[in-house]
Amino acid sequence: MTMTLANLTSFFHTEIPRLPNGKYIHFVTLRYSKSFPVFRTDEVLNTVRTAAGLQDQKPISRLVMFKRKQTTPERLVGRELLRSLGLTSANKDDKEKYCAYNGEESCKKCPDCIIYGFAIGDSGSERSKVLSDSAFSITPYEVSHRSFTFNAPSEQGTMSEGGKMRSSINEQDHVLPEITFPAIETLRDPTRESFIYVLGNLLRTKRYGAQETRTGVMENHIVGIICADGEIFSNLHFTQGLYDSLGLTNGHLPSFSELKETAEKVMTDLLQKEMVRVSHCLCGEDLAAVLQEVQSIYQDSELLRQTMTVLYKQTTTYSEKYGAYASKDQSGGEDGKAGSKGKNPKKNEQQQELTLEKE
Repeated sequence: MTMTLANLTSFFHTEIPRLPNGKYIHFVTLRYSKSFPVFRTDEVLNTVRTAAGLQDQKPISRLVMFKRKQTTPERLVGRELLRSLGLTSANKDDKEKYCAYNGEESCKKCPDCIIYGFAIGDSGSERSKVLSDSAFSITPYEVSHRSFTFNAPSEQGTMSEGGKMRSSINEQDHVLPEITFPAIETLRDPTRESFIYVLGNLLRTKRYGAQETRTGVMENHIVGIICADGEIFSNLHFTQGLYDSLGLTNGHLPSFSELKETAEKVMTDLLQKEMVRVSHCLCGEDLAAVLQEVQSIYQDSELLRQTMTVLYKQTTTYSEKYGAYASKDQSGGEDGKAGSKGKNPKKNEQQQELTLEKE
């Protein structure tokens, strides 16, 4: 029997709940570079020293793709989609639909605001329903990057202008093509429509990192979708498990087909050791069928508009019941879960925490 979204109906909410209900959808992903991405802080690539694998405990340096380098481009792709469908607007005069990204003028009710969260001081806050973490390269830093010299030629295409040589020459480290960053992105308490939205953002985002208008092309390959009642293994744990299984201790660099096959097996093995109840674990043909169904929605203009319109209604309703537009009685009364109009004795503490999560 072919797996479809209908088979997941029992795991989807019909509306976004106020409190966590123990439903987690994990998108197990291989982020695979197809050009020369730049993931940097202070002009150098982000790296960290970790154990190579779960069994092989020798320390190695790995490239790091921090969480905001992952979720921010995906959010922007989603916001672009919402504007293209007329659900939100970049026009300040359209007060009903206008939404600024992560600022005082965010609408606090659209899918991006409610699903990915926001924190705007006294103007309100919403905890993200998308959980993410930093991703690490499987292969060591030494074989995963290269330094390139670049220049800034004049309009004539040369390094001289007006008879004088330009000095715009610099050097920058880049991630090499075909470097893999395993990552697990989690959607908590999904509706069918929020599932389609977050998965679509993940698959439609093609560029990550600095200088992304000129480089940074990556492919996100989903190797599994896991429905469970809690969080599962970390990105680093998954990466180290892959390192051991791929035999990288011998300097072997796998093909991508081998990598995907190994990732599916490692995912299954690690999942058996987690203290969660798994409702569905989609891989292979079942995974391909669901991904094809989601793809068909995005390729059908009318069906996509209908799906996103339903999602927009869900997030607006949530905002009116529990979020920034809720009254004290609607948002939970004395239990301190009110939106920005309700008084919350832990308000400052919660907003401080949420600010750290701000994309």
